[in-house]
Amino acid sequence: MRARFLDSAGAGIPDYEILELILFGVFRNGDTKPLAKALVSEFGSLAAVLAAPVERLGKVPGCGDAAIAALKVTREAGLRMLQAEAKARPALSNWQALLDYCRAVLQHEQIEQFRILFLDRKNQVIADEQQQRGTVDHTPVYPREVVKRALELNAAALILVHNHPSGDPTPSRGDIEMTREVAKAAATMGIAVHDHLIIGRNGHTSFREKGLIG
Repeated sequence: MRARFLDSAGAGIPDYEILELILFGVFRNGDTKPLAKALVSEFGSLAAVLAAPVERLGKVPGCGDAAIAALKVTREAGLRMLQAEAKARPALSNWQALLDYCRAVLQHEQIEQFRILFLDRKNQVIADEQQQRGTVDHTPVYPREVVKRALELNAAALILVHNHPSGDPTPSRGDIEMTREVAKAAATMGIAVHDHLIIGRNGHTSFREKGLIG
């Protein structure tokens, strides 16, 4: 399997076999296929397995601390690679890389999370931070706290990002009102809000593309 993976650079290799290879470092003398297939069956895909909460992974028979650590290290390595690509060039001219990173971070999150990408005057990402973590369908956002943090980082612009665990990225009335409040508060300090991205399992919504932000 390892030779086949190297020969194909991973092309055409099913999710459960990728998991087998990841888990082989943990179970060097055992068969990793049953656990790999059980994980894909439980969570649906390789990406969902890697993003699954530790407590849920631990409920899959045979998935102990060492296996969970291997899965989480793999995901973290992938996220850091995507983050580096997103930061490599100004955000507005590197939009697909930025979107790929945001989707990787939030697409499979089961709790709503509000993040902010802080940009400098050249629209280079200078920080990516989780500001709030809420419930399955709500995250409280405080415009003054957003602006305060932007000033601390000397940011010139922001991109707001949050997920909808339901999978549907359609903005709610509350999402729209919150975005306008943040944009208004930021504008008083000369800080632009370039966009607000809502990430769902079934896609994403850009407020700027929808005309919901000026």
